[in-house]
Amino acid sequence: MSKEEALQLAKERSLDLILITDKANPPVCKLIDYGKFVYQQKKKEKKKKSSQVKGIRLRFNISYHDMETRAKQAKEFLEDGDRVRIEMLLRGREKALGKFAKEKIDKFLEILKSYIDFEIEQELKKIPNGFYLIIKKGQQHESKNKEVNSKEI
Repeated sequence: MSKEEALQLAKERSLDLILITDKANPPVCKLIDYGKFVYQQKKKEKKKKSSQVKGIRLRFNISYHDMETRAKQAKEFLEDGDRVRIEMLLRGREKALGKFAKEKIDKFLEILKSYIDFEIEQELKKIPNGFYLIIKKGQQHESKNKEVNSKEI
């Protein structure tokens, strides 16, 4: 189809003629609404961005208040759609106290659970200098919402 015919067809349908690629022979074009096209492109970019992994580092001697602060930061990351890698770094003699480190991580996860619902994507794993796990935002189940609504009535 010639360029003039394509432009005429686009004008008749009140759409825009958008060049997809000029490398092909003949060039590839589409008849679509330009605003919709731009919206879809932005949506694709946002999806790519949302797969980032953010990190939260905990220390062995972290206080309860500091864990709350880190939990609030993790909550913000999860709300933005990011995954969160929680690390507990151990140094020296702390490495021999792995059981206590796991308890600290469990306590942190309990605090975080009070702020936001999440799922564990990768279970707690031991690395040479400590532990880590990866979490992501939890799925909201409609059945939970229905149960809450039925209790209110």
